[in-house]
Amino acid sequence: MAAGPRTTPPGEFNGRQGYDRDFLEDFAVDLPKRVGVRDGDEVMLSSGGGSVLHYEHFSLVMSKSRRIALFTACNIDGAKCKKIKRSKDVWALDGRIDAKYQMGEDMYTNNRLDRGHLVRREDPVWGTSAAIANDDTFHFTNCSPQYDEFNEQIWLGLENYLLKNARAHKLQISVFTGPVLRDDDPSYRKARIPREYWKVVCLVTENHRASATAYKISQADLLDEGMAFVFGKYKTYQVSVRSIEALAHLDFGKLRDCDGFSTQETMAPGKMERELVDWRDILI
Repeated sequence: MAAGPRTTPPGEFNGRQGYDRDFLEDFAVDLPKRVGVRDGDEVMLSSGGGSVLHYEHFSLVMSKSRRIALFTACNIDGAKCKKIKRSKDVWALDGRIDAKYQMGEDMYTNNRLDRGHLVRREDPVWGTSAAIANDDTFHFTNCSPQYDEFNEQIWLGLENYLLKNARAHKLQISVFTGPVLRDDDPSYRKARIPREYWKVVCLVTENHRASATAYKISQADLLDEGMAFVFGKYKTYQVSVRSIEALAHLDFGKLRDCDGFSTQETMAPGKMERELVDWRDILI
């Protein structure tokens, strides 16, 4: 009989503090709140104590109906980043929640879907617990099915830019990431695969100004009914935090006030969206 999927026992997570709301200097940032959606979709920990899964330097909340993270939240310390060589990936289920609420290995076999990290492997890898954070990112709770070209090129470009700048300028950054979940997302292997993903980044600039920016990666056609890939050109946009709130059914609170795109939408109602063809086009 074939061995079942590897599962990390709940006790191995003892001591994990997860995402820190007070990580940025003089600028506390809470986890986003769910709004405008039906109650009961968040997966609760088997031991009780809420729905937030804490890992080393990051946390996430899972969707019961979709079996992927509703959102992730990660702290990056550019001054303490460490490089850990990527070895053979060993993915595991998280034993703190029921396995039926996690997409396991059966989603990713014999197709072009990658286990796309939501919290990028290198982002939480800093400080004395860098190795623990590295291993924690390899849980199925922290991945979402992504077409290989999407995962390896487009999303990676934005993430590389953010981490490179955090390291170069020794910045502290908090990053929220998640999928856009729609009822008409294409079905595959008893699941639905998101067409779009979003990211919200917040930091305190050298001038002690709190800044938030938001991004969406989108394309028109993802999968057809027979799981034949029909991909068009991927596009990456800088958008408003306000628009991500509407897409993801989340409330980011005061981050809206630290985002120029959201401010402009408030002053002159209309959609603020900027296609990024070079990462240097990002407006902070």
